[in-house]
Amino acid sequence: MKLEMINLSKNFGKKEAVKAINAQLTPGVWGLLGANGAGKTTMMRMMAGILEPSYGKVTYCGKDIRNNSAYRSIFGFLPQEIQFNKDQTVVDYLAYIAALKNIDPDVTKERIDRLLNVLTLEDVRTKKIVKLSGGMKRRVGIAQAMLNDPSVLILDEPTAGLDPGERIRFRNFLSASSADKIIILSTHIVSDIEDIAEHVMIMKDGELNRIVNKKEYDDLEKLYISIFMEETDK
Repeated sequence: MKLEMINLSKNFGKKEAVKAINAQLTPGVWGLLGANGAGKTTMMRMMAGILEPSYGKVTYCGKDIRNNSAYRSIFGFLPQEIQFNKDQTVVDYLAYIAALKNIDPDVTKERIDRLLNVLTLEDVRTKKIVKLSGGMKRRVGIAQAMLNDPSVLILDEPTAGLDPGERIRFRNFLSASSADKIIILSTHIVSDIEDIAEHVMIMKDGELNRIVNKKEYDDLEKLYISIFMEETDK
């Protein structure tokens, strides 16, 4: 199983948001680290098949993900904002997403119950999402991304709004689920990925500055800071 970016680029007018990225991702947790505006979200939206590249492509097991229904069935995506009907409760929303993903009705309830338990949402399962806190809405978004037990899981700033305890539980859950999945976790917070990511992709100014293996650094935060100080030192 391999997810590959080949000369992946995206322009918005004259602005190069993502610049000729090449990378091969295999099962495990991949951190995507970069400051706001570095191009992380644009790259992830192309990896999710939502945004058309200006140049290059994304392939899964050697096949272009564009117009690839097989890929859509095995990936999950958490965007920065989830879209829901203002009258939907948590469980109704998740059941609706499960139907859109063609999940067998016989396993839908079991998966929803498991995810609500893992993400500590049992007490709000019948509440309307619009009335939830920002952190709870984020957890509902994580649940919908994982409903189909995806082989490729793309998470854009998943820990935004979570308290420290929730962050730890979520990181542990991801780590335990990563053996047979490609998990890409985007953040600008080093501690969110330092302990669980086997590989870290560091983006700067739309470019993939480098990919580092967990064994290749002693202090990820120092490495990250040094990369963003390079231009200042010139």
